[in-house]
Amino acid sequence: MVNDLTKGKTSRVIFNFSIPLFISVVFQQMYNIADSVIAGRFAGEAALAAVGASYPITNIFNAIAVGCNIGCGVVISQLFGAGKYRKVKTAVSTSIITSIVISAVLTASGILLTPALMKLINTPDDIFNDSALYLEIYIGGFTFLFLYNIANGVFASLGNSRTPLYFLIFSSVTNVLLDYIFVAEFKMGVSGVAWATFIAQGVAGVLAVFALLYHLKALQTDGKAKVFSFDMLKKISKISIPSVLQQSFVSVGNVFIQGEINSYGSAVIAGYSAAIKLNTFAVNALVTFGNSVSSFTAQNVGAKKYERIKEGLKSGAVLAVITAVIFTFVYVIFSETLIGAFMEGDKSTLALETGKQFLIIVEPFLCAIAFKVVCDGVLRGTGNMNYFMTATFADLVLRVILAFIFSNILGAVGIWLSWPIGWLLAVVLSFVFYKKVVNKLKIES
Repeated sequence: MVNDLTKGKTSRVIFNFSIPLFISVVFQQMYNIADSVIAGRFAGEAALAAVGASYPITNIFNAIAVGCNIGCGVVISQLFGAGKYRKVKTAVSTSIITSIVISAVLTASGILLTPALMKLINTPDDIFNDSALYLEIYIGGFTFLFLYNIANGVFASLGNSRTPLYFLIFSSVTNVLLDYIFVAEFKMGVSGVAWATFIAQGVAGVLAVFALLYHLKALQTDGKAKVFSFDMLKKISKISIPSVLQQSFVSVGNVFIQGEINSYGSAVIAGYSAAIKLNTFAVNALVTFGNSVSSFTAQNVGAKKYERIKEGLKSGAVLAVITAVIFTFVYVIFSETLIGAFMEGDKSTLALETGKQFLIIVEPFLCAIAFKVVCDGVLRGTGNMNYFMTATFADLVLRVILAFIFSNILGAVGIWLSWPIGWLLAVVLSFVFYKKVVNKLKIES
């Protein structure tokens, strides 16, 4: 099933398209959180810290997959909006073939470099082996993660946000069940958490690709589509490479921040691990509205319906800000309960206080990031990746620099303070760039 986002009332179109994406993220993040909760409660604080210590490294690999997702999604949305269905099929097959090659190379290199990567972020000796083991198994399943992200991006570009949701729900439930069986029953520790994720990603990735190929048959073309096209790869790369760089640099910046956090010991790492999983849940939920606006914008740019772009931003922003307010209320009011869910009894007092501090300092600024991701959605959908990258890099660079400066003065609390300052700068830049892009489209039309 494919949907035309260039027709119908904008607010209704954005809402109907966003909700399945939002639910997908909820299930995806729930099984990510389940990894940490089950590790902390059934394998102990050290296991929770081990999973958390490798988190920024896994994010680098995830960032590459998401960046490629964005690139193929924007190109396919514009082609679909323009009614060029044969080229849509070529773009899809080109994206899948390229992703398999890239993921295979990254998997091999990632496994070989795992010990060096864990040393790079100052992983404490007491959790080093478990962290490295988790990372190796996670990277081993990277091809599945890559394929799922590509398929998810293509479905979104075709206006279909429901189909990948069904696979993700099945995968998420499977992951949580396997987490419990492997860790609580079989006592596999950190390796059990990693293998549960590996299997869940494998199921989601394979099913999503087969479903995508089946749905593409519904598109009637004026001739046989090429299986692979270097010209199409070039078009996709123009969006994908800046997206990959942007996503990767953010993750690399988080690696430096993680290295600073790791210097405070495994208890602080455990508390931060719990808090950052909750924060990531909220931010990724907000990003779904930005992704919806991106697909909406790209299709309408392809159809040359520029007047709908501003309406799309307003509708997406309302949904994102309301969602941010709900997350902020829950995270701040129930911070101790939420962090405590990751912990084992009262053995982790420092970890509990660390996680609470992070949530209370950072989460009140979620509304800023909510508005930023929607503006970014317009920038991506129109293909203005330079603006998109500039706003994100400004946030990242400022956050990393301030994290090191403030930590020397205030300790770990200073690191948490760098988040809201970086976010506030980024939202201002993203809005300014959005206004420039919209004004340019008005002139062109």
